Amino acid sequence: MRVLVVEDEKGILDFLKISLEAECFAVDTTEDGIKGLAMARANNYDVIILDNMLPGKTGQEICQDLRKDGNIVPIIMLSVKADSMTKVDLLNAGADDYLTKPFSFYELLARIRALMRRPKKIESEMIQMGDLTLDIKKHKVTRSNREIHLTRKEFTLLEYLMRNPGVVMSRGMIMEHVWDVNADPFSNTVESHILNLRRKVDTGFEKNMIRTISGRGYKIDIN
Repeated sequence: MRVLVVEDEKGILDFLKISLEAECFAVDTTEDGIKGLAMARANNYDVIILDNMLPGKTGQEICQDLRKDGNIVPIIMLSVKADSMTKVDLLNAGADDYLTKPFSFYELLARIRALMRRPKKIESEMIQMGDLTLDIKKHKVTRSNREIHLTRKEFTLLEYLMRNPGVVMSRGMIMEHVWDVNADPFSNTVESHILNLRRKVDTGFEKNMIRTISGRGYKIDIN
């Protein structure tokens, strides 16, 4: 899943990027509020983490602008202020959740996962398709009870496909949700990762689950 972090304290920003990437998120970052709003408008994020006090534009203003645009992306606000009125103002501006600095990364992670379960349909931390199972919390994949060892990016790619069973996901859609803004859109990284994933998930099994749809993209199904 793809996350945008807008935070002007470089130590916190770097810590969140490293920690979230270790949890298999694709993470874009910026220290500037105006650039953060532009990135949020230009890209399709699964969650946005906003500091409130930012140069250029505050987190509250970014949140308000996104909601005016009709953007319903889950937003978690960060602030050093713990008073109830600040929380009320930020939630009224359209934020979905609020954390006071300093905060526990594991609490933030739990809140991200809770928000990702809200939209459209409940998303479990365990995804199963036929004999293929993906455990998000344990970062574990098995097929027919045989463990499959994946890289972090392969794991994230498989999760994205399995959350959209039977749906053809274009190369662009995969780039948007699995890779961050620094990825080269003209490289063959998607194709090479699909090839590696197919080799690990399908080789040695009766049915191939990961399929290439010529000219359109890729999908996973059990039919």
